[in-house]
This record gives sequence, structure tokens and C-alpha cells, in this order.
Amino acid sequence: MASKKKSDITEETALRWLKERGVEIQDIADLVYYLQQKYHKNLKIDDCLANVERVLSKREVQNAILTGIQLDMLAEKGMLEEPLQSIIKVDESLYGVDEILAFSIVNVYGSIGFTNYGYIDKQKPGILKRLNDKSTGECHTFLDDIVGAIAAAASSRLAHRVAAEAEEE
Repeated sequence: MASKKKSDITEETALRWLKERGVEIQDIADLVYYLQQKYHKNLKIDDCLANVERVLSKREVQNAILTGIQLDMLAEKGMLEEPLQSIIKVDESLYGVDEILAFSIVNVYGSIGFTNYGYIDKQKPGILKRLNDKSTGECHTFLDDIVGAIAAAASSRLAHRVAAEAEEE
């Protein structure tokens, strides 16, 4: 039996870690719908889901997921050195590395993604509200930004596809 390729293992692990941290792909598709519904009158959640899946298939995105979730898990277990431990555990407002990691995802699909990311990061709808809830004892300093960035990138991808289809008509 052939062994799995590194790329397959990376993708499987990223998707599994998202799920283990309480994030379903449907949750991210719901964010894409939230971002795009007013711009596309016939938007279907399946279109949002397909774009999220395409974003998640990118190696850069998978690497960001693995890195961010690993840092969140280590902070949750108190396994980082100070002052980084406290900074990540409380999601200190002046610590911008979590957003910078998220930008690596958004950057894959262009400038529309940046505005979508900024908007959704401020609004915190859906799963983002739960991930930002500090009362749970869970640490999602990186994950909330990663999920928002995936949704923003999928929204950007969707917008580009719709624009391209409109030009063809």
C-alpha cells in the first residue's frame, strides 16, 4: 500500500484540527454567506461551501491553520515561555502576529479579501463570536483570525468568479 503524500497529511491534519477546535467547514461557509449575500442576490450556501473548500485546499492556508492552532493549544496548556504565554493567552490587543498570520491567507486571493477580513474581524458574526469568548478557558487567539481570513479569502474568490462570469455574458 502506498504511503500518503506529505501534502495529503498536511491537509487532513489541518481539517481535523479545525474540527477538533470546534470549527466546521459549514461555519466558515456561513461567514462567507454573511459577507456576500447583499452583493449576490441568488447566492447559495453551496457556492459559499465550495469556495471555502477551495481555499482550504491551498497549502499556504493549511500551514497557517497548523501554525496558529498549535500556538493556541500550547498557550492553552501554559507551555509557552513568558511573556509570549501571557500575550497569546489573553489575546493582547497590541499583539498583531495573529492578524499577520491571517493576512497570509487573505493575500492568496487579492485586495478584496483584506477589506472583507477587516469587516468580519470587527463584526465577529457566527463562529467568530464563540471563538472570541474568553470565558470558556479555551485559547483561540490565532484561530479566530484564521477562520475570519478563510471566510474573507473564500468571499474574495467567490466575488472574482462572479465578476468573471458576468464578463463572459
